[in-house]
Amino acid sequence: MAAYGKFTDEELIALLIAGDHAAYTEIYHRYWKKLFYIAGKKLGNMEEAEEVVQNIFMSLWNRRAVITITTTLSAYLTTSVKYWIIKILDKQYHQQKYAQSIASNVLDDSTQQWLEFLDLKEMLDRYVSELPEKCQMVFNMSRKLNMSQKQIAEELNISEKTVEAHMGKAIKTLRTRFNQFFLILL
Repeated sequence: MAAYGKFTDEELIALLIAGDHAAYTEIYHRYWKKLFYIAGKKLGNMEEAEEVVQNIFMSLWNRRAVITITTTLSAYLTTSVKYWIIKILDKQYHQQKYAQSIASNVLDDSTQQWLEFLDLKEMLDRYVSELPEKCQMVFNMSRKLNMSQKQIAEELNISEKTVEAHMGKAIKTLRTRFNQFFLILL
């Protein structure tokens, strides 16, 4: 491993593309602190910052065979952090706007309707947690993280058809479960 510390970033990239795990580990050790610092500074949340950096390195390894780096490795990784941060901040903004929208609608309605909404949300969360692990993961990435089927496929290293199948199964199962619930109410 010590020999890898002497390699340039360009040499490490070439080795990474060839599937050299030791080169990947050297890149990880060389850039982890820098990327964590940038993410932590921008997000203000160390757990989210760590997750961002882990996702970047996981993606780097998973996409090593198709990766094209046209800048320095440092610039590539720093830009990746910035994109992830933008994605997170955008998601937080939309969640906040959605929560405000729901809150304003609920404030107009009765407390009973709010409680019913919370019950349905809890029921959905419970039904999702009962899905098979892959279906659950794909469903949450799609619905909670707003990822496209292509992004999910790349992230999980599976085909888009497999993602589509998992989503279909999840939606069908959830639809069946909710139909059973509503039939009981009638």
